[in-house]
Amino acid sequence: MLDKTYDSAAVEPRIAKLWDDADVFRAGAGAKPGAEPFCIVIPPPNVTGSLHMGHALNNTLQDIMIRFERMRGKDVLWQPGMDHAGIATQMVVERQLMERQLPGRRDMGRDAFIDRIWDWKDESGGLIFNQLKRLGASCDWSRERFTMDEGLSKAVLEVFVTLYKQGLIYKDNRLVNWDPKLLTAISDLEVEQIEVAGNLWHLRYPLEPGVTYQHPVAFNEEGEPTAFETRDYLVVATTRPETMLGDTGIAVNPEDERYRAIVGKHVVLPLVGRRIPIVADDYADPTAGTGAVKMTPAHDFNDFEVARRHDLRKINILTIDGHVTLKDNEDFLEGLPATGELDALIEILENVERFAARKIIVSLFEERGLLDKIEPHKHMVPHGDRGGVPIEPRLTEQWYVDAATLAKPAIASVREGRTNFVPKNWEKTYYEWMENIQPWCVSRQLWWGHQIPAWYGPDGQVFVEKSEEEALHAAIQHYLSHEGPMKAFVQDRIENFAVGEILTRDEDVLDTWFSSALWPFSTLGWPDQTKELAKYYQTDVLVTGFDIIFFWVARMMMMGLHFMKDESGNPVEPFHTVYVHALVRDKNGQKMSKSKGNVIDPLDLIDEYGADALRFTLAIMAAQGRDVKLDPARIAGYRNFGTKLWNATRFAEMNGVKADPSFLPEACVLPVNQWILTELSRTVRDVTASIETYRFNEAAGSLYRFVWNQVCDWYLELLKPVFAGEDEAAKAESQACVAYVLEAAYKLLHPFMPFMTEELWTATADEGAQRDGLLCHAAWPAAGFANEHAAAEINWLIDLVSGIRSVRSEMNVPPSAIAPLVVVDAGIPTRERLERHAAAIRRLARVDAIDIATMAPKGSAQIVVGEATFCLPLGALIDLVAEKARLGKAIDKIEIERQRILGKLSNEKFVANAKPEVVEAERERLVELDGQKTALDVALGRIADAS
Repeated sequence: MLDKTYDSAAVEPRIAKLWDDADVFRAGAGAKPGAEPFCIVIPPPNVTGSLHMGHALNNTLQDIMIRFERMRGKDVLWQPGMDHAGIATQMVVERQLMERQLPGRRDMGRDAFIDRIWDWKDESGGLIFNQLKRLGASCDWSRERFTMDEGLSKAVLEVFVTLYKQGLIYKDNRLVNWDPKLLTAISDLEVEQIEVAGNLWHLRYPLEPGVTYQHPVAFNEEGEPTAFETRDYLVVATTRPETMLGDTGIAVNPEDERYRAIVGKHVVLPLVGRRIPIVADDYADPTAGTGAVKMTPAHDFNDFEVARRHDLRKINILTIDGHVTLKDNEDFLEGLPATGELDALIEILENVERFAARKIIVSLFEERGLLDKIEPHKHMVPHGDRGGVPIEPRLTEQWYVDAATLAKPAIASVREGRTNFVPKNWEKTYYEWMENIQPWCVSRQLWWGHQIPAWYGPDGQVFVEKSEEEALHAAIQHYLSHEGPMKAFVQDRIENFAVGEILTRDEDVLDTWFSSALWPFSTLGWPDQTKELAKYYQTDVLVTGFDIIFFWVARMMMMGLHFMKDESGNPVEPFHTVYVHALVRDKNGQKMSKSKGNVIDPLDLIDEYGADALRFTLAIMAAQGRDVKLDPARIAGYRNFGTKLWNATRFAEMNGVKADPSFLPEACVLPVNQWILTELSRTVRDVTASIETYRFNEAAGSLYRFVWNQVCDWYLELLKPVFAGEDEAAKAESQACVAYVLEAAYKLLHPFMPFMTEELWTATADEGAQRDGLLCHAAWPAAGFANEHAAAEINWLIDLVSGIRSVRSEMNVPPSAIAPLVVVDAGIPTRERLERHAAAIRRLARVDAIDIATMAPKGSAQIVVGEATFCLPLGALIDLVAEKARLGKAIDKIEIERQRILGKLSNEKFVANAKPEVVEAERERLVELDGQKTALDVALGRIADAS
């Protein structure tokens, strides 16, 4: 006998151990002979990570599909793995060294530091895998991969070397996002925009001697200039005065009449004395600031592009840690005459931190009368998400992938329908990113990661190979085949066995996105031609958040299409479908963040409500394209749903329900059993179709309605007289049918609520007998049975009883009150149904006599079901005057609230200035009030009719 209550804290670990001991999630477990493969690769969490709500949603949706396809008999692999997370992991270990007062990484050296990280990974890394297991993730944990393991490292070498030799990887001097705290380039995804209260400094840049122009100073109502003054300077507005030391031009819009006469002229850079040109470029916005924009190509991404168009110099004036460097800066000093003023400037600013330099430069402008004005200015400043300081666009030599070339097949794949996005609107985002793709910077100035397989000769010649031995061989061949001093240098070292002095390895490592771009095929064993690679590639569905469509999805597409080919040599996409889920927000629709204090920890929810309740909540709220607004109260509600199924199973046990291996649905004769079997078939079809089309919320909704409403509220209720009656044949049929329906419900719910359903499957086996395997390998139900006549009849009964109950509730009728039911315009089918189901109607709707009449009695509430009208006399049930007053007060109260909200929403200032989630909450509340008012109006109308 089942326990009285379901204890998720006790059951879930036991079921998890049961699965683990039986090795039920290994690749291909439970598959039918010759089964079609189905594979999902897990988006690899960081080795430093812990489970958050985004992970919980992402992995729940993956697990639903994996368990569903496994039960359908497919050869399933859910491939798990973790990302080495270069910056994050290096920071964790460096912080640990500092806390323990141990030598830092530079003191211990690269090799020792990397060994230290591996030790940390073995001891503390990968915590998230155990957390995913608590969620119920049914990965093949025996196949766990890590982006730094031997096999994946081999794949990284293969790809890098191949792309280099194909001319698709190269070194270039370009701007990158530079973190001056961590001293490395970082990706756009590792940059977060933070609003800061800063200033907009308006600085005067003198025009070259003899050059002036007429600047408008007054305007008419149409905005046309009416007065001018002669100026020998330009005013530029900037949020970063410190970068002016590296200015190499001024940009104005070619259509800006104010500056057209001086395009092609020059200004003299204040403080520095460099003569820099005024260029016309569409980037300059005539309506922003002064319309004249200082160009610092080595410190701004937009300026860098303008510089490329106009051949402006690029002068870097900051060190890697964000300090001013002028003294030995050849680019800065080039073309500048040695003057006392320049020497003084260098003396004041050399090695000064960037924000301190800003203050000094502003004060120098003010001293010289060149500070036009200062305006307070709120603006977004990019910060490194790990280092936490403002990033610097920095001109530096890095390794790049020719992403534009690799993107073309990846764009075509989506356009031609070989890979599809769900929801489809994300394809637009994909195209926008891919069609405007920039070279991909793949080098990072870190120690933890895949070290770039590039070696440099004494003259800087680069050799890219899979090993130092191969690079050395290539270098010797290169130098010995070219006459010159390097030939003798190399010959001497070969003869003296000092070949190790020939090459120096590149110290940089690869961006972690480089190794994760290979994930769908590297985890299956590539570049070795393994049986797993042959079977499971192409993988099927990728489940991901929208924020990494570009960083991960697009790059997997590029790499997969470039390296994976079919037997005919045609490129093969890494997956045929990309399912993009939305964000999990708090109950008010706000994005979760530590600063807001609204982060919900999924592990806390699992502790309180169980993993099944959390999973089902996430699934039923995961409508395509809509964010999940997670309220813990909803999770409590879906825990009650599980409790409902548990109690239904206990009720069944207490009424002698047990599985009958010889049960045949088509042999049932009772309409109530034919009805539930028909509804079961409909539910199987609906759930199957919904999962197949990634409409997880609809699948969960169908299951909720079937289990809670149809099975628990109606089917078992309608069977109570059968179980208590003397008809043994009807009882036996019903007992077998209930067992059949409950087992099907366990199967259908298993992908969503795996722990409880596995427990129920095991606990309801015949005494002394084991079921044929665990539920996770049971066959998915078939949708075969249909008796539409029986279904229509029982659904008529349900509609009638529900209608009467609804009226009783609306009219505040006491539960104990019983009244007659008068039926008008009843045809023969309805009269026959009334006769067959009279006992159930009396019991469930709390009515006594059921009378047939030709007219509705005065003062009755009326419900139409089919062709007949069912009348419930109200005068015998409630105090009509008191109820009318109560309803009137309730309507007035709702109307006051409605008008308050309507006033807010009609206020343009409120809609424009309030937070979007606040506006949306008010709109949702208005819809809710409208529904309540409609229901109350209906009830008041019934009172009026009855009076």
